[in-house]
Amino acid sequence: MTLSTLPPLSELKAQAKRLRAALPAATDAPLNHGQSLDLVARQYGFRDWNTLHAARGNAPNVPLSLGQKVSGTYLHQAFQGEIVSAAKVGPSDRTRITIVFDEPVDVVSFDSFSAFRQRVTVTLGNDGKTAEKTSDGVPHMQLTTAI
Repeated sequence: MTLSTLPPLSELKAQAKRLRAALPAATDAPLNHGQSLDLVARQYGFRDWNTLHAARGNAPNVPLSLGQKVSGTYLHQAFQGEIVSAAKVGPSDRTRITIVFDEPVDVVSFDSFSAFRQRVTVTLGNDGKTAEKTSDGVPHMQLTTAI
């Protein structure tokens, strides 16, 4: 299993919770929360929960790779496109990507003026969003799905 196929932390925690509830019923062995988290981590090949959490916490929630088709919004405009460049930004959890849109996106919200972009480069966090926001507080780009 690779980090890109590892479930989100919320699902891993839910698995541990289900395991904790089910195991004592089957074996009469009480299991505390930490033990159930460690068992889930071992199922995915990690030494313990802390190791799995560190690995998963540093992986993007939206897996990104060259040639991948993605969709989302850029400056309030829906788009579909392809990732043509991706690079980690230093030791941070941010990734700089370049996307070529399938259809140009109008980046101006003024009615009598348009400016279309076909290719953009942005820096995304693990949540698939830019830190930069528009004046109404919406991230410049939000990836919603990997197609």
